[in-house]
Amino acid sequence: MFKKLTLNDPVFNVQNYPLPPLGEGPEGALRGINLLIIHCSATLPHQRVTVEEIDRWHRQRGFDCIGYHFYITVDGTIWTGRPLSQVGAHCKGYNAHSIGICYEGGLDEEGRPCDTRTLLQKAALVALINKLREMYPTADVVGHNDLDLSKACPCFSAVSEYNEGE
Repeated sequence: MFKKLTLNDPVFNVQNYPLPPLGEGPEGALRGINLLIIHCSATLPHQRVTVEEIDRWHRQRGFDCIGYHFYITVDGTIWTGRPLSQVGAHCKGYNAHSIGICYEGGLDEEGRPCDTRTLLQKAALVALINKLREMYPTADVVGHNDLDLSKACPCFSAVSEYNEGE
């Protein structure tokens, strides 16, 4: 009756997932990307946060614009942020050679770190990571917490989830 899903199940067949234009071209290739860094917005399950709000939060912190290159809402929609050719502002010390990907959520109802990704977000992440790996085949996928041990973000192990079998 119930079936445990894995990322290899047909429900995650994301070859035709609707990706936004990724800004492919010579400019993005110039940045020598070797990391795809996964983040969460650190928001509660009932709290909806738009890409525009993330942009506003980052501008309030003194950034030129949103610090992430991509933002994935709970419905699986992938929003573009900074152009791939532009250095991000999402992981101090690693921005120059990385792409920042953030998913909406990351906290439970009590405000504790928790993997709150929906199935749609998981599918969107797989599709986006697969596309970015085509563009940057040597890039490793890591979580923010793998590079800054004081962070819980993205509240799951991105290394084990997205690098198995390599």
